Amino acid sequence: MKQILLINDVVGYSHVGMVAMLPILTHLGHSTYNLPTALVSNTLDYGKFNVLETTDYMRGTIPVWRELGFRFDAVCTGLMFSEEQARLVADYCTQLRVSGTAIFVDPIMGDGGRLYNGISERQVELMREMVAVADLTFPNYTEACYLAGMQYCAGGMSWVEACAMLDGIVALGARSAIVTSARVDGHTCVIGCHDRQYFKIDYDEIPVAFHGTGDIFSAVLIGHLMNGKSLEQSTQTAMDVVSRLIDSNRTLPDKCCGIPIEQCLDLL
Repeated sequence: MKQILLINDVVGYSHVGMVAMLPILTHLGHSTYNLPTALVSNTLDYGKFNVLETTDYMRGTIPVWRELGFRFDAVCTGLMFSEEQARLVADYCTQLRVSGTAIFVDPIMGDGGRLYNGISERQVELMREMVAVADLTFPNYTEACYLAGMQYCAGGMSWVEACAMLDGIVALGARSAIVTSARVDGHTCVIGCHDRQYFKIDYDEIPVAFHGTGDIFSAVLIGHLMNGKSLEQSTQTAMDVVSRLIDSNRTLPDKCCGIPIEQCLDLL
């Protein structure tokens, strides 16, 4: 059993983010803890929402945990709501890595070729610093372009360009990298690199858009990695799980709320 800390937002009316990841990692046999970056009323696609940043709480909690001697086998970081949060988490992860904690970074910054509203270029730079201490980072294609300093192309890229993108991310300091939602040589896929070994796993897109599937992917991936599986094996398993969950819940009317993961743990 591993001790895993999630640093991410908590969305009240949803099955996304930390709400989705906690039951998966627990089901896979790990003790899971949390440091919320914000309390969010609901996913943003409902049109109205309320957000309470927890920067003050984070600023006060990290020193308390240090004083109490809390240790984690792994930390997974997610959405940051300010430059100060990104700096706090980057510094904390840097300190934890020295003591042997595995650092997993989900560099949530954008999609569709652009940054999310509220994400600044300075936060992109801070995310590069966080990736520099990561044992594994798993951006989507848009985020990978920002990290590696490459041009976004809606039509995708060649395998040579894909390997160059992975090299660019690893050059920041990450030990391993995965790029999700990639399109390589005309095929939708996930690409990865570990110890200069590259892999590509194609998949068929299911025309159903649930919120939170990236969080499910991340939790399954990390859970299996911490159970000793290889990066490629864990990636394939995470892809298979997400596919099964989408397919089995495709008739749910409210896709913005995400997949009710607690009812689907048998599909993991």
